[in-house]
Amino acid sequence: MDPVSMVFGATIALGGFLLGRLANRRQARQALEQQRRQERAKALNTPQNPQPFCGCGHHLVFHDQQTKKCQTQVVIPGRWTGQASSTYRQCMCQGYRGPLPLDEYYAPDYLNETDG
Repeated sequence: MDPVSMVFGATIALGGFLLGRLANRRQARQALEQQRRQERAKALNTPQNPQPFCGCGHHLVFHDQQTKKCQTQVVIPGRWTGQASSTYRQCMCQGYRGPLPLDEYYAPDYLNETDG
């Protein structure tokens, strides 16, 4: 075989390889962009109620009703204390400091009431 045909064949093979890589990257980028657009649209369309989370990161249900102290156990990883295993302790939150949920009341529907 002559060297010109070998260089020509190698160029064709390398060009095909590079075009395949670029096309695959473009498709992956388009799929990722489409997924981001869908997530953004979903986040804008779904109204989310604020959740009652305290500053300690725990939900309102983990706080005592009267004292408002947190009743949750938190994990202390062993690598922080120099021990091999993790330990647990009471959350140090002294009171619930988050949004208060609105009370829900039942109101009868007067518009659909029939006279009779």
